[in-house]
Amino acid sequence: MFTGIVEETGEIVERTATEDGLRLRIGADTVATDLAHGQSISVSGACLTVERFDSGAWFEVFLASETVERTYLGDLTVGDAVNLERAMAADGRFDGHVVQGHVDAVATVSEIESVGDDWFFEFELPAGYDRYVVEKGSITLDGISLTIAELTDDGRVTVAIIPTTYDLTTLADKSVGDPVHLEVDVIAKYVEGLLEAHVDALA
Repeated sequence: MFTGIVEETGEIVERTATEDGLRLRIGADTVATDLAHGQSISVSGACLTVERFDSGAWFEVFLASETVERTYLGDLTVGDAVNLERAMAADGRFDGHVVQGHVDAVATVSEIESVGDDWFFEFELPAGYDRYVVEKGSITLDGISLTIAELTDDGRVTVAIIPTTYDLTTLADKSVGDPVHLEVDVIAKYVEGLLEAHVDALA
């Protein structure tokens, strides 16, 4: 489980395609420290497993074919930046919201506006995912826990980005048309499942 509070951005330093998927080596300082084989790590919102690492320098993850198909990680090249977060410690502070690292879909940056020191990012959600979001609710985009400032009828969400988030994540590198990993609030999906089960029981 993650919180959506990005610890640092890492850099793709090696990319190796295999018959079964893709292996990425990611350079990092803080996140590559105190790792263990088999540990979960969020890479721009996708929960991956650490296979190899050099403490304080880099770690490697493997992306199975399904992960490559459901995310844009397969399009990354050497030099690209990614958001990184280690799994939440049981005794740690819960500063974001419940983030599983299970990418639901890929959304698209549709507008970027600078307002003073802050930024407003608008994202176009894939069809059907707007039912899981509400104004002032939580959403995870590229592994970042964000609060929805505005929701339109045509499936677009706007979030306000403070300077710290802008500077410490990959949002500063994003342009209109770029993809982002979307994970909707898992609580909304649980509620939907419970309601559907209740309706089926009454039918």
